[in-house]
Amino acid sequence: MRLIYNLLFLCGFLLAAPFYFFKMWRRGHWKRGFWQRFGFFDTFSKAAVSNRRSIWIHAVSVGEVNIATQLIRSIERLYPNLKIVVSTTTSTGMSELKRKLPKHILRIYFPIDWPRFVSRALRVFNPALIVLVEAEIWPNFLWKAQSRGIPVFLVNARMSERSFKGYHRARFLFRSLFSGLAGVGVQDEADAERLRALGCRSRAVKVMGNLKYDTAKLNERPSVAVADILQQIGWVMDPLILVAGSTHDGEETILGEIFIRLKTRFSNLQLVIVPRHFERSQQAGQDLKKVGVKVAFRTELSANTPMSPGSVDCLVVNTTGELRHFYECAALVFVGKSLTAAGGQNPLEPAILGKAMVYGPQMQNFKTISDSLVGAGGARQVADAKELEAVMGELLADEPARQRLGQAALKVMQENKGAVERSVEMILAPLRKEDKAAKPTPTA
Repeated sequence: MRLIYNLLFLCGFLLAAPFYFFKMWRRGHWKRGFWQRFGFFDTFSKAAVSNRRSIWIHAVSVGEVNIATQLIRSIERLYPNLKIVVSTTTSTGMSELKRKLPKHILRIYFPIDWPRFVSRALRVFNPALIVLVEAEIWPNFLWKAQSRGIPVFLVNARMSERSFKGYHRARFLFRSLFSGLAGVGVQDEADAERLRALGCRSRAVKVMGNLKYDTAKLNERPSVAVADILQQIGWVMDPLILVAGSTHDGEETILGEIFIRLKTRFSNLQLVIVPRHFERSQQAGQDLKKVGVKVAFRTELSANTPMSPGSVDCLVVNTTGELRHFYECAALVFVGKSLTAAGGQNPLEPAILGKAMVYGPQMQNFKTISDSLVGAGGARQVADAKELEAVMGELLADEPARQRLGQAALKVMQENKGAVERSVEMILAPLRKEDKAAKPTPTA
């Protein structure tokens, strides 16, 4: 079974490697941590975990990094002397780790799932336990962890019907991996049933709720002065701002066309576009210009040369980590990757800010959350671009309706807190058991 997997993995990796490494090169900074992907770590990383009890938390990219950040903060409060190693797969995930976590947290790239690479990494860090955020199943990594007796936990696990069918078809490979998990925190009972059917032990599966509700925080210090930026581009007369967050290819054109038409009804309407991948920003700007939108880019602004009112209709934010701060100035939010691409993006940041939001039909990656928001009257979901324009026009004309949407979204957020604490209790159980066993019995 392992031989079959490794042969298939090797073939797949060799075929995908050119695209994989080209994508890394295109995003830039690919040399940083490059050899970590092959299990090679520098002297500093090795020294950081020497003679220390450590845990390894893996977060694939930005969304999972936000969850990992909250887990780490909670774990550190309970076990301040524990060394925490956190890994990610993408350069954007690493940027978020560096931005959100203090330097004493060791941040690394996750090794490619090949036996020798995984073994090297596990030998270096020798974690007391491993935490995987969401359904990130890499067979060699799990096999090597199991052979070393390391408990592995899956947190905020979700299992879509499509993923379930894929794992079920390959159950000869994955059943033993799922059955070996020490604990599985799932978002809801539907996820729990699917994971039990895939081989997870019933007593290991616990419904915790969605940790992403706990990741949306209001206490982060602003990294950007949005009001100053808006003043630089001449938006000084009480603008009505539509913020489109985490947009994907094709959505900018649709939003630009809708914006041009809505501008005839709302003269103070302005548009902020934040592409999901900042390297798409130039293309997004070109698409907007083609439909007649006057565009400025975030990185091209200068406080010394403010623009005249009316010279800019749309600000394209071609930076990372600033979306949440632009949401704060929004009258209305559009959640991207929901109209022209499948999956959707995270609606929780506008929700915790009490903002009225709209998204398209493709919210599969956040189905439970998006359904909860729509069901509670905290968001509007549309079927297509035509309905999107109608709903946006309706909400921009009705401030009380926008306020009702925002307050309902905020209520949903408040009612779904606490999953992080429940997950941390599950994760730390082996360490507490170990500490209790090591504690000397008091003599009479």
